[in-house]
Amino acid sequence: MTQTLVPARTTEFEFRAVEDAELRVANDVFREALHDEPLDDEKWASAKRTYEPGRTFGAFAGPTMVGTTTSLTSSLALPGGAVLPMAAVTAVGVRTDHRRRGALTGLVRLQLAECAAAGEVFATLHASQPTIYGRFGYGLGTRTRTMRVRCARARMRPEVPTAGTVRLLTKDEALTLLPEAYPRLRPARAGMMGRSPAWWVLGYERRMEHGYFRAAAHHDPDGVVDGFVGYRPGPFPSDDPRVGASIAVLDFMAATQEVATDLWRFLLGIDLIEEVTVYVRPTDDPLEAMLVDMFAVRSEPDDELWTRVVDVPTALASRTYGAADPVVVEVVDPLLPDNSGRYLISPHGTDRTEARPALTMSVETLGWVYLGAWRPSDLASIGRLTAHDPAALPAADRLFATDRPAWCGSLF
Repeated sequence: MTQTLVPARTTEFEFRAVEDAELRVANDVFREALHDEPLDDEKWASAKRTYEPGRTFGAFAGPTMVGTTTSLTSSLALPGGAVLPMAAVTAVGVRTDHRRRGALTGLVRLQLAECAAAGEVFATLHASQPTIYGRFGYGLGTRTRTMRVRCARARMRPEVPTAGTVRLLTKDEALTLLPEAYPRLRPARAGMMGRSPAWWVLGYERRMEHGYFRAAAHHDPDGVVDGFVGYRPGPFPSDDPRVGASIAVLDFMAATQEVATDLWRFLLGIDLIEEVTVYVRPTDDPLEAMLVDMFAVRSEPDDELWTRVVDVPTALASRTYGAADPVVVEVVDPLLPDNSGRYLISPHGTDRTEARPALTMSVETLGWVYLGAWRPSDLASIGRLTAHDPAALPAADRLFATDRPAWCGSLF
């Protein structure tokens, strides 16, 4: 779909693609925005491989780059199993002395225009400040939780099954076996994303080269990798070896619940570890029910994938819907007005229509409901969408519902 972008107001900045020779400056700008020091030559040698050609943009005040954003080539799994192109937006930052002056707005607008021109149906990100992105049409598409487990109390119930074996990997094994295994795991649920070679540099190679980052893979009885974890041990809190340390798990992928159970058993059985913290786990992870003492787990809900629908007609037509009466939904997109319109949504598909809408929502709100993370009726009750016909809300809830909570599970 060819998109028309609403023209931007004139600002003091120039916005353009960053040339290859400027990528290190872009990385410095991003790190400074996070109050972090620039990378040395050794770390930059690997970090520059996380930048894909033509996907990085800068905001310039004269010759000086003061803001930047980039993205990874990716794709998004939809309810029903379809997979569509997606931009995984990352490394967004503006220098402190140039904030609140339109630099970020110009960067995001340019990036969305380029995503649309490239045929990317979605743009997604992990938000460091979630109040920023709603005005650009990003909605909270998936939710997750952080799980902290006290190992001494985390004894598995005897009936919990096993499905295979877990083995630690060398760096070379991890960078070979895990990218090969991940596509087999990905159809598990909506919200999971494609991982480009640059993602594996970002998620594993850099961490294993410049820190103590470990990977362990689960193997089925035939020796096939069907799950894995990537984790970073924390420092020991004292010189006393009897005082255990902790580990932080940044990647946890499993083809089945039985595989996930084995990976949990491995993590909780590591010697000299008192606490395991696992980030971005699905909201329906059943660990508490697997343990004799469920109070060994402390869980905190969190946001995960902020979703911007760049091509609304294609996105609506490509996912499946639950059994319910058809509903006419009006979508309003001030930034990409070609998305705006009325759509007849039914279990059989989606078509544009001129019929009177039962519901009207912004493209931001569409990002909240598209993957099934939020019910339209709940968002209507708090004013996030307008129900011209409140009787249509139960049908809309059933149409957008999913069998399992959507979940991405990939940090970027």
